[in-house]
Amino acid sequence: MKQVIRLFVLLEGIAFIAASLTHFGIWVDGYRHRKAGIAESVIGIVLLAGWASTLIRPSLTRRIGLGVQAFALLGTLVGIFTIAIGVGPRTLPDLVFHACIVIVLLSGLSLAVRAQANRD
Repeated sequence: MKQVIRLFVLLEGIAFIAASLTHFGIWVDGYRHRKAGIAESVIGIVLLAGWASTLIRPSLTRRIGLGVQAFALLGTLVGIFTIAIGVGPRTLPDLVFHACIVIVLLSGLSLAVRAQANRD
């Protein structure tokens, strides 16, 4: 189960870094949005730091997974709110990314919660 939690956190981190690189105009031009890029960078770095932490402290994998994914979900919900009020970028790729990453984050969180239930 620890390996699956690690995989979720790693892939989520990579997804946020890719989104930030897109918003900084590094990977794809035309979707620049500096504030979104900064927020996605922070979330991606937190997720990747969490992934690395699970390698250093495997016994804390579940707790780390819960913490970093909850942080990422909260940040994503803030992003969705900014899109809804017209502050954040409102492109189709942004909407698709946010919808998909919420599903992935909820799946990862659910898995981490169930990992505890399976231990008891």
